Amino acid sequence: MSPSSKNWQLQWKDPNRRRRAPRAAAVAGLVFSFLLIASLLLLRPSVPDSPLDAGQWLLKSSGRVAVAVNLLPFTGIAFLWFIAVLRERLGDREDRFFTTVFLGSGLLFLGMMFVAAAFVGGIVAAYNIGTDRLPGSITFTVAREFAYEATNLYAVRMAAVFTMATSTLALLTGFVSRWIAFIGYAVAVALLSAGRTVDWIVLLFPIWVVLLSLHILVDNFGVPPKVSGATLRRMATLD
Repeated sequence: MSPSSKNWQLQWKDPNRRRRAPRAAAVAGLVFSFLLIASLLLLRPSVPDSPLDAGQWLLKSSGRVAVAVNLLPFTGIAFLWFIAVLRERLGDREDRFFTTVFLGSGLLFLGMMFVAAAFVGGIVAAYNIGTDRLPGSITFTVAREFAYEATNLYAVRMAAVFTMATSTLALLTGFVSRWIAFIGYAVAVALLSAGRTVDWIVLLFPIWVVLLSLHILVDNFGVPPKVSGATLRRMATLD
């Protein structure tokens, strides 16, 4: 047996591995939420919601918008980590159907946010290199509306589906408390029904992730690791 294989076996047998996963999920969720909230607080007051916007905000707010766009990749990294360690927390209890919806909606949410950020970043970059004709042009209008639709119509709905799937997994497996799941259902309904009509509604999603992350962090503070039956069988096989 190679040394690398032996090292992998020792890591798998380490009971602290399971204990660290929930804390990693909580930290990743908090980082994601704070970065997303910071990005939204920079973007929302700077970029008007009106489809008649002629791009005058570029004169005053292009710097703040650029900062928000540059924060989003790190937001996405934290969210991917959050998804991964939540699946680790589910472990052998995960339901394949709802886990597929959970994973797919989370990745689609990230994809829509990245695409929207890329379009907004392209607008700011084109303006900063001296394209004075960009504000009010057809190119500006199409890029701006694409970013708006990707965020408020698609990304917000995918966030709602992710919240609903996570809440359902919480009820089925008990990996977090039921009251977190019920709050998640309320958030999901709000996001699904008012994504384009209620300003700032998207903030409900990172706020709920903060609540979920804090609950996981507190719930696992000082709790000894638990080893599942499947893990014990794998350990016995490795022996």
